[in-house]
Formats: sequence, C-alpha cells, structure tokens
Amino acid sequence: MTDYFTQIVQKLVQAGIENPRLEARILLAHILHCEPDEIFTGINISPENMQRTEVLLQQRLAHKPLDKIIGKRAFYKAEFKVNEQVLSPRPDTEILVEAALEYLQNKAKPHILDLGTGSGCIIETLLQEIPDAKAIAVDISAAALQVAKENAARLKVSERLRFINADWFSTDFVQQINATFDMVVSNPPYIPTAQIADLDVEVKDYDPLFALDGGTSGFDSYRRIADIAPQLLKESGYILLEAGINQVEAIRNIFIQSGLKHVKTVRDLAGIERCVIMQKELHK
Repeated sequence: MTDYFTQIVQKLVQAGIENPRLEARILLAHILHCEPDEIFTGINISPENMQRTEVLLQQRLAHKPLDKIIGKRAFYKAEFKVNEQVLSPRPDTEILVEAALEYLQNKAKPHILDLGTGSGCIIETLLQEIPDAKAIAVDISAAALQVAKENAARLKVSERLRFINADWFSTDFVQQINATFDMVVSNPPYIPTAQIADLDVEVKDYDPLFALDGGTSGFDSYRRIADIAPQLLKESGYILLEAGINQVEAIRNIFIQSGLKHVKTVRDLAGIERCVIMQKELHK
C-alpha cells in the first residue's frame, strides 16, 4: 500500500503542481506543526490529521496557491502572513530588497517610503535589516494594510513603521504623506489590463486585481509615481522599482522625463532585468 505522503505527491503531480514533494512536505508540516524537513516517506499520520490535510489538499489541487492555503510565505529571512488581500511575495522581489540594502548600508537613520506595501514584505525586511531606519508604508487597500500591520507586529518593527491608507493617484497624495525620504521602494501593478485574463490561475484568481492591473500599457502607476517622486525624495535620494519582463527601458525613460537620473538596473537570478534604480540629483 502506498504511504500517505506518497499519495499526496502523486495527486499533486497529476494536478500539474510544480515541486510536488516540497509542497507535500510543506502542507503536512503545516498540519503537524513541524518543519518540512521532518516530513518523510512512511511518516505516521493520524486519521484526524489525514482528514484535515485532505481539506487543504483539495484546495491545492484546485490550484489555490499553497501560501494562500496555509496563510504564510517565506520571504528573505522571515515568514510573512498572506491572504487573498495581498500579493504573494515573490523571490524576484528579494532582488529589490538586496539592492536597497546595498544603497542604504552607509546611511545613518534612513527614512524610507514603500508605495503599495501589500504584505509589508519589502519595507519590513528593510527595517529588520537596518535597526535605525524608520519608514512609511502606503497602500490603497485597508485590508492589505491590516495584513502588513500584523506582520510588522510579529517582526517587531511596528514602532518604526507608520501606515497610510491612500491612493497615489489622488491629487493630494504628496500632502497626505507630508514627508521626504532617503529612499522610495515600490513593486507597483505592472500587468497590462488585457493580459490579466491570460495569467496563471494562481495569480489572476487569488492575488488582488489592484496589485496586478497596470492599466492599458502596464505603466500607469510608474507614470504617476514618476510625477510625484521628485517631491517625495530628498536630494540624492533613490527610488527602486520592480519591473516586469521587458519593461525596464520604458520605466527608466519615464523617470528620466521627471528629472531623475538612472543609476543601475539589477537582474534577477534568471538574468531578467528586474529592478530599476533612479536617483534625484543634487541641485547645483
């Protein structure tokens, strides 16, 4: 008789799930309150836990993302609470975090703004890594901010992080923020509206639409952020933006037109240009 762990793996394979053995371990570890590396072929599972596993497994077989099922996702060095109100943190976004840390490493008490914070994974990771930093996290969704607040409390960075529920397309957005920053970070929505229907079901059905939809061209949010960035940045301040595939050149040009200087473009582990770094130049 095939053991239960192997049965789960086989079902995940049949459903076309990538990394079925890893996902089976994560799922069972969640049920059994242990680490995934403690799950192995032949492990004994009670009928009660088997029943609980089946409920979650059926959701995964229907292609609900695993992190949205178990309610958490690993990002950088921590785990973040996630649900369907926030974009699932992606490994690609760690590239932006690493770049931000590089540019902030010699900056005393940096003040950082996160536009479209979602789960808080970017800004809260930066605050964990830079103990004297302070920040503001902005999101249009009050529900997303609630998730970010819970993550901030668990990661013990709440005292250095202020949350603002606001829309950067609002005419008074800069006045609502009422501060300037050494760095702005953002992973804005960048999928062209017409392409959303073609996205993987795990993205289009379970990530919030407002975190995906970048307007007709995909660049609506970049254009708006470029308009307001000079008012939000201190002299010599940096803005770091995540980009979709083949979007970097257009994004760079949008921000150059707003008077910012292109500093660097960073590639992800697959070699794709993923993070655009711009800077507000000193007035001479």
